[in-house]
Amino acid sequence: MAKSLLSLVPVAFVLPLLSCGGSQHSPDENYFLIATNIKVPYWQQALAGVVQAGRQLQVRAEMLGPDTFDPKAQHDQFVDLLKQKPTGILVSVSDPKVIQGDIDDAISQGVPVITIDSDAPASKRLTFIGTDNYKAGVTGAKIAVSKLQGKGNVVIFTMPEQSNLNDRLRGYRDTFAGYGQIKISEIVDIKGDYRVAFDKTESMVEHKANVDAFVCLEAIACPEVADVLGRNNVTGKVIIAMDTDQRTLEGIQKGLITATVGQKPFTMAYLGIKALDDLHHHPLPSLLTNWAQDVSSPVPAFVDTGATLIDQSNVADFINAQKSAPPKTK
Repeated sequence: MAKSLLSLVPVAFVLPLLSCGGSQHSPDENYFLIATNIKVPYWQQALAGVVQAGRQLQVRAEMLGPDTFDPKAQHDQFVDLLKQKPTGILVSVSDPKVIQGDIDDAISQGVPVITIDSDAPASKRLTFIGTDNYKAGVTGAKIAVSKLQGKGNVVIFTMPEQSNLNDRLRGYRDTFAGYGQIKISEIVDIKGDYRVAFDKTESMVEHKANVDAFVCLEAIACPEVADVLGRNNVTGKVIIAMDTDQRTLEGIQKGLITATVGQKPFTMAYLGIKALDDLHHHPLPSLLTNWAQDVSSPVPAFVDTGATLIDQSNVADFINAQKSAPPKTK
């Protein structure tokens, strides 16, 4: 049975989104998700959610963004898109310092913006749809503590620009703080490049670094870690991954990866497009109101799409579920 983290989704917000009739929609409505590194499996799952929502609503729904982790390119894409007056924008924020001004500009121009996956909490975005990332970090950390039996050196792979990854790191730090013999020996910035994780792990193996566990706060690093350790016949290491791309799930099946915390990018994107559509057809009195501090707000500040711990006990179920997932056609 899947070990699911509970998520609380505001019913008043979600139910109207799931009951939209086709008659009120127009092909002139244009909704977009802007992300980065969009060719990786995680974002291809999100694309499937965008496509399915667009088909159901009979509106234009697309995903845009650079093929690499490039906050500046994401900013340029956002600026160019805003000039086209889209009906609504979803954005997964690569770096809040770079993108926050773009979000605020869109809101001031009357274009609703919702963040998914990675937030810009200080911006004027209307809602964040995604994982409770602190809880995801705590969940991964508890598994690491159990497998390490309360002691060991941990290397963490991350991208410090992203607020969601920082929340996960905080969850790990807070959990490890209760175990004096667990030490985070190094934090590696992979800069959105899987090759950094591969090369760093190879160097650690070559130099016989004292590492007992590898933790990845994003999707692309741990398959590389497992690959390097497998090639070098290194066993007995704890690897806690993130997300459910095929290589990660296969790594769990083979016993190379201990566990992963699976998010729901399809759900984030699917609900996000429908939320933007609902805001278009049932507009707020003002996009500039600070709805987060309004006790009668018609939009939630946060929709938790949930996360699930996946290990050898349930990985086969997730692989089968992926085989039946909605297709991507864009």
